[in-house]
Amino acid sequence: MAVSVLPDVRDQFPILSRPGLVYLDSAATAQTPVPVLDEMERIYRESNANIHRGVYPLAQEATEAFEGGRGVVADWIGSSVEETIFTKNATEAINLVAYSWGRRNVRAGDRVLLTEMEHHSNIVPWQLLCQEVGAELRYVPVTSDYRLDLDVLEAELAAGPKLLAIAHISNVLGTVNPLSSIIRQAHDAGALVLVDGAQAVPHHRVNVRELDADFYAFTGHKVYGPTGIGVLYGRRSLLEEMPPFLGGGDMISRVDFFESRWNALPWKFEAGTSPYVEAAGLGAAVRWLSDLGIEAVEAHESALVRYALERLSEVPDVSIIGPVDDPRGTAVSFAVEGVHPHDVAEILARDGVCVRAGHHCAMPLMRALGVPATSRASIGVHNTSSDVDALVDGLAEVRRIFG
Repeated sequence: MAVSVLPDVRDQFPILSRPGLVYLDSAATAQTPVPVLDEMERIYRESNANIHRGVYPLAQEATEAFEGGRGVVADWIGSSVEETIFTKNATEAINLVAYSWGRRNVRAGDRVLLTEMEHHSNIVPWQLLCQEVGAELRYVPVTSDYRLDLDVLEAELAAGPKLLAIAHISNVLGTVNPLSSIIRQAHDAGALVLVDGAQAVPHHRVNVRELDADFYAFTGHKVYGPTGIGVLYGRRSLLEEMPPFLGGGDMISRVDFFESRWNALPWKFEAGTSPYVEAAGLGAAVRWLSDLGIEAVEAHESALVRYALERLSEVPDVSIIGPVDDPRGTAVSFAVEGVHPHDVAEILARDGVCVRAGHHCAMPLMRALGVPATSRASIGVHNTSSDVDALVDGLAEVRRIFG
């Protein structure tokens, strides 16, 4: 069954030339296309020098590549360059907000509101903050249909939390949260909103201004870019009031013996030598996605997810853990009755089918669902219906082995 509305892009991913490889784990790390590899290699070969400091051509070229990548990313998400901060990953972006904004604004007795479907990176920083300052951590539960309990959300917001930290799309369930209405409701209640967008930006059009998010975080290696680079969008008025997260070179305008003055945005939050090659690679990845057309990417992946849900529903003893109706993301978690998810993944791997098994950095969600772990297949732009068919054939082998 052909479901693609995109030209075949598989040959743009060198790693996918490995015989028999079926990669269905893009929710963990997306593979890297040739234009990204080429851009990073070009800098290492032709323009490798530390940024922002040298006046010689290599340094200027590296700086232009770094800041050019920032400009591409800012345009992509509807931000400004001053509000687009490079971090190590989405985890560091969230920690930046928790340490810099959180420790200045959250006090004993205040509330921070999360949801049960959050990744650990959007839980642990808030646990540390609340434990340190004496604030209370609250959670919005997940309903039996794998979506947020919006009645509980309304009640929790009415109690006046300082911040709501929420995933745009669940990395386990594939649930797409109705962010526009949730953010508006949170703002009406006086709360700021931080969004973990790691599972959204690679697959959908995201405009942080239209969403009206206060903070929005995502990571490069899920957007077909390199590891070691992430992005934090922050509302400028908030960033200007926040103290630096890390101290050192490049984030200062002046250093004296006993005090320092900070650099302008966004560099105030980018201490030390930044990952300039990775930033250029992320810019190349975003340009590559833009050239494909994010709407075409979304249509391709949505059709393929529907096909995967249909095929998996045909397999006896397989249950889907997540919404089966649109809107939903590209992560499809499932369970095979009587078989541990790690065994499922190991048997599939024998035939080259790569899926994730475990708690997916969402242990509280697993406890709420009453399961120890799940298997998860996640769709990327390079996947086709034949990849889904290989998954289903592999699950037939799992059932044969376990009777």
